[in-house]
Amino acid sequence: MDALFKKLRSVLYWVSVTSMTVMLGLIFMQVVNRYIFGTTFEWTEELARFLFVWVVFLGSALIMGESGHLAVQLLPSKLEGTAAGLALEVFVNLCSYAFTMLLLVQGAKMTSVMTFQMAPGLGISMSIVYSIIPISAFLMILYLLKDTLKIFKKIREHRA
Repeated sequence: MDALFKKLRSVLYWVSVTSMTVMLGLIFMQVVNRYIFGTTFEWTEELARFLFVWVVFLGSALIMGESGHLAVQLLPSKLEGTAAGLALEVFVNLCSYAFTMLLLVQGAKMTSVMTFQMAPGLGISMSIVYSIIPISAFLMILYLLKDTLKIFKKIREHRA
């Protein structure tokens, strides 16, 4: 299972890096075209914006997989190894599930609602852009399941 998560991390990392590189290249091309040639392509700004949204959501899933999400660690570090610390971990894990499920459900609704709207510069359905919300939520849930298994292991060790 760890090999699967390593591969997933690698794929997410390279998709994020590639998307960020393309986005920066598009922005650079747009600036050069505007100031040197006096013209721009309509689609470059739009594609860069869409890539930014995808990078943010894929990066969020990637960070969650590395337990690097924003957290206040004062209380968890004080309670580490205690029953209260385990209870706090379970509570945080459950809150993460609630948020991620909300993101998954509402993201899926938004994706299906936006099928009729087309991006003016690229001419693609906006549902393609919004589809990253449920995709990243699904990836986050996978990582949460991995964390949940770790918590159950800690609970078993604590009881023994």
